[in-house]
Amino acid sequence: MSVKVENVSSVKKKISFAVAAEKVDREINKAFKKIGKNAKVKGFRTGKIPLSVLEKYYGVQVEKEVLTELINQTYFEALSKHEIPAIGDPSIVDSSGINRGEDFTYVAEVEIKPEIKAQNYTGLELEKEKFVDDPKVVDSRLEDMRSSRAEVKVTSRKVARQNDVAIIDFQGYVDDEPFEGGAGEDYQLELGSGMFIPGFEEQVVGMKRNEEKKIEITFPSDYGQKELAGKNALFLVTLKEIKEKVLPDLDDDFAKGFGEESLDTLKAQLIEHYRTQEQNRIDGELREQLIKALIKNNQIDVPEAMIQGQLDYMLQNITNRLQSQGLKPEMLGLTPETFKEQYRQTAIDQVQGSLLLEAIGTQEKIVAAESDIDDKLKDIAKMSNAPIESVKKYYAAPDARHSLMAQIAEEKVIEFLLSKATVKEVDAQKVAKEDA
Repeated sequence: MSVKVENVSSVKKKISFAVAAEKVDREINKAFKKIGKNAKVKGFRTGKIPLSVLEKYYGVQVEKEVLTELINQTYFEALSKHEIPAIGDPSIVDSSGINRGEDFTYVAEVEIKPEIKAQNYTGLELEKEKFVDDPKVVDSRLEDMRSSRAEVKVTSRKVARQNDVAIIDFQGYVDDEPFEGGAGEDYQLELGSGMFIPGFEEQVVGMKRNEEKKIEITFPSDYGQKELAGKNALFLVTLKEIKEKVLPDLDDDFAKGFGEESLDTLKAQLIEHYRTQEQNRIDGELREQLIKALIKNNQIDVPEAMIQGQLDYMLQNITNRLQSQGLKPEMLGLTPETFKEQYRQTAIDQVQGSLLLEAIGTQEKIVAAESDIDDKLKDIAKMSNAPIESVKKYYAAPDARHSLMAQIAEEKVIEFLLSKATVKEVDAQKVAKEDA
């Protein structure tokens, strides 16, 4: 077998193969021998069918099987021998077909992980938001917690008002035709939550129990489903029931429901959680700013397979979050197609950032040490409130451990880059203004 490897781009290679006729013939004979053992042809005993007859009845099948077998054998052998970091499946762009006594040739194109030499990654000038305590946040979170523990009860009121939970049936129409995702029965809609199409909830407010109403809205011009964006819609809505939230008293008994001894200890816990959360947000935004600076200083191509993989990961995450809230992406105008179109650039940035951080880690010889792994496992156990032995068992699996080590190494690269950067603390308003 001869193999020729050519660069198509920094993220794609073309591999040309030529398989000797002798090997092709051996594979053809092997395939016919295998088929001949069990083949059934009228007028012949099983296992005694002449080759010429087998070729007549099974020639096309054998050609496909031999072609697939030869590609599988030679393609992966070439990847290993020539150390090609292939990503995803190859695309067969040319093939001679399978013929006795002739060489089999084919050409495959495959995306590869790009070889990156990062540059201009030290001395970055970054701005970090100053942390400022906000005592009002605790009061707001307490109210949210009260709302989460509220009992939703049927009210004797006949008219729906803001913050009520309306039980509705609805059917939507665009151009007098029902549209996908535009219907529901016994749907629980919290009025004022902003979870439905803009303008819809406001028109349910004021409806009476058992009232039927026509609600007209206009889909936003940037609505996720392109076929609905900017269009007028008519909804036939029936208000079947009205429920209201009854909030619990804010006292020590309320705090005990969240595992705290008193309202004061609950407030202290909320303050600590808020400060940790805010610091994580600030650190996360600084990290994003750092990644943007790296990308700006290092223009790199990324394989389409990695972009699609990241988009799939992002879509699964948002789908899981919505499902936990009882929602579907389609209710927000998101389909897999529209999501991938809207967030393609975000995925590209994330892939570029990961590749650059990995390259810097390699160049600076930054790796995850055993002590780093042990500390990380303890953090995971603490955050997930899981036994440390269970966490260690999970991350003992090769894939999970490899992923964990890559995560730790990436975090260490971030720490290294921040230690080499000039980080200036600024007011939150300044950061928000510049980001806009």
